[in-house]
Amino acid sequence: MRALRCGLLILLVLSGCATALPAPDAEATNIRTVLAEQAAAWNRGDIDGFMQGYWNNEQLRFVSGDSVTYGWTAANQRYHAHYPDRAAMGMLAFSDLDVELLAPDAAIVFGHWALQREHDRPHGLFTLVFRKTAEGWKISRDHTSAAD
Repeated sequence: MRALRCGLLILLVLSGCATALPAPDAEATNIRTVLAEQAAAWNRGDIDGFMQGYWNNEQLRFVSGDSVTYGWTAANQRYHAHYPDRAAMGMLAFSDLDVELLAPDAAIVFGHWALQREHDRPHGLFTLVFRKTAEGWKISRDHTSAAD
């Protein structure tokens, strides 16, 4: 009887631990929220707000075309240089997001990006690696490509 009670106690403890972990759907929603907040910041002309979605660490890696930028500060400077004003920024939209949780603190996101500007409509694809940090989900790797 004592072994049965111990077994039930272990099952209760283990089931409590399992329910204490965030559900994958909730984490995917949290990641999508980061991207929605980034798009909103971009669309109000706030590059520094947009950058809040990135891991503020010098190990951040951003890839675009044949250029690789390392570090949050360098990525922030790159965005400011490439998008000096609202006309250059346009309106940003993310679509077709595919969020895949790899671990409780890691995820990969694939999607489409598009800018709507007065004279053009650049667009392309991206793959992001998210890490769950003390500040929440942050992009640690960004590989973005533009369509021809």
